[in-house]
Amino acid sequence: MIGSQDLVVGLVIVLVLFGAKRLPELAASLGKSMKEFKKGVSEVGAEEPARPPGPSPIAATAPRNCPGCMTPLDPAWSHCPRCGAAAPGEAPKDQESR
Repeated sequence: MIGSQDLVVGLVIVLVLFGAKRLPELAASLGKSMKEFKKGVSEVGAEEPARPPGPSPIAATAPRNCPGCMTPLDPAWSHCPRCGAAAPGEAPKDQESR
């Protein structure tokens, strides 16, 4: 956590780097930037319509298990990560062109 001593040291460093005359300008520009950021975030949240909950494309596919070790397989996997066997329903890539 940042303690009070850390904040004081940080403020002294900023004061030395930028000078006393520029600190109010920097603080004002930082405040304007934060205000614009918050405004942009709230606008993006308001623009996106709420999606009705529905089945995801991954859930729509039937679950697959490895024929050798019965490990559940992700639909994108072509081989079992546990035993290396080819996933069911997938033709090996090198035999597809034959």
